[in-house]
Amino acid sequence: MTSKQQIEILATDEASEPMPKRKRSNRILWIAGPLVVALIAGWFYLTAGRYSSTDNAYVQADQVTIAAQVAGRVVEVAVHENQPVRKGDLLFRIDPEPLQIAVEQMQAQIAAAGDYLNASRDTFRSASADLRASEATLRNHEAQLKRIRELRSRGLVAQKALDDAINDVTTARGTRDSDSASLAKSRTMLGGAVDTPLNELSGYRVVMAQLAKAKLDLSHAEVRAPIDGTIGKMHLQPGDYLNVGQAAMPLVSNSLWVEGNFKETDLTNVRVGQAAEIEVDTYPGHKWKATVSSISPASGSQFSILPAQNATGNWVKIVQRIPVRLSIDTTNNAGLILRAGMSAEVEIDTGAENSLLGRWTANQPHRPQLALDR
Repeated sequence: MTSKQQIEILATDEASEPMPKRKRSNRILWIAGPLVVALIAGWFYLTAGRYSSTDNAYVQADQVTIAAQVAGRVVEVAVHENQPVRKGDLLFRIDPEPLQIAVEQMQAQIAAAGDYLNASRDTFRSASADLRASEATLRNHEAQLKRIRELRSRGLVAQKALDDAINDVTTARGTRDSDSASLAKSRTMLGGAVDTPLNELSGYRVVMAQLAKAKLDLSHAEVRAPIDGTIGKMHLQPGDYLNVGQAAMPLVSNSLWVEGNFKETDLTNVRVGQAAEIEVDTYPGHKWKATVSSISPASGSQFSILPAQNATGNWVKIVQRIPVRLSIDTTNNAGLILRAGMSAEVEIDTGAENSLLGRWTANQPHRPQLALDR
């Protein structure tokens, strides 16, 4: 048998043998691989647009600027920089001695005002008596003038007697008018009546209000924390002089939230109340649960000092950013501390898809969105 015949026999034997397992595996991969890729691509297609995300987000907190409400020299600083404080804790104290002197001075003025108004009651009674006397005198002089005129018409008295009688009436009438004005003045000071209670008189109420103001200023000598928070950067030292309204230190609130600046094109399906996840750059891998609490009524550029004037000059369209406020669920923070100003990444689950199937099956109708209060 020739070698050529042997080769043909071997080839025939190999063709008659079954397909190796390796070739069958390759065929399965060629079929299953594209199918898996198609399923994954279909999943992403069906759920496309459900999540809106941005990395332009930061942790925010309310900040209170602690300022003096009365002028004075600082005698005690009870806190230091970066110290946590509770509402009502003493922050610093202004020298209370000048304010205490002002309170004592007003208390003395109240006593003096009481004495003066009580003396006005006596003045009122005296003016009433003087007015009665002057009115009686005027009536007497008027009767005398009438008699003198009758006698003068008969030629029984001289002209000088008539002139003296007229002068006496004029003088008595002036005295009566003066006493009447004094009585009206006393009545006004006593609120219209001599028996008006002291605490209802306007003059007494004025000095009482001044005393209340002096006591309020004295209470402001001790400056206390208005909220729970942490003291920021400060340089206040005992001996510093503070004017009214002068900033002393910042106080950052413990109430934190995240402000995400989303592109306007990413807010199509974002609604107040939707769930979100937040990841802070400081703590990679840890996610905080959050909720959309409000959406700004305008873009960030609208609140700038110089808003863009798009109706003038050459115009280039720029996608605007809309601030979205998210409240953070800190019940599962694993002991991690958030601080205002930290960078974060936000992802909002809108529950809606941009695909055709998603538009048919989305269960959240489009509703007008308004900015909500905090």
